[in-house]
Amino acid sequence: MPLTGKQNQYLRSLGHHLNALVQIGKHGVTESVTAAVDQALLDHELIKIRIHAEAPSDRYDTADALAAELKAEVAQVLGRTILLYRPHPSEPKMKLPKADKK
Repeated sequence: MPLTGKQNQYLRSLGHHLNALVQIGKHGVTESVTAAVDQALLDHELIKIRIHAEAPSDRYDTADALAAELKAEVAQVLGRTILLYRPHPSEPKMKLPKADKK
């Protein structure tokens, strides 16, 4: 489910005030990091992830890999911070703006 520009903007505005729930260290994306991100997405739907400066992979590659593995959407990559969104499978908490039909 790709996000529209309006939905992306809405998520970025909500994510501005969030603190990073998961940090990716110098070992990169490990199984424990993936499990922590998965659980955080289940609990919160929208999360911030901080990438340490010595992380081995590129921030965009890291964001894309996490999003693909966890079936989430990358709302933003800003500096060393990733904003990920995945609606709760049974009880979504957030209502995104509707996509414009043309």
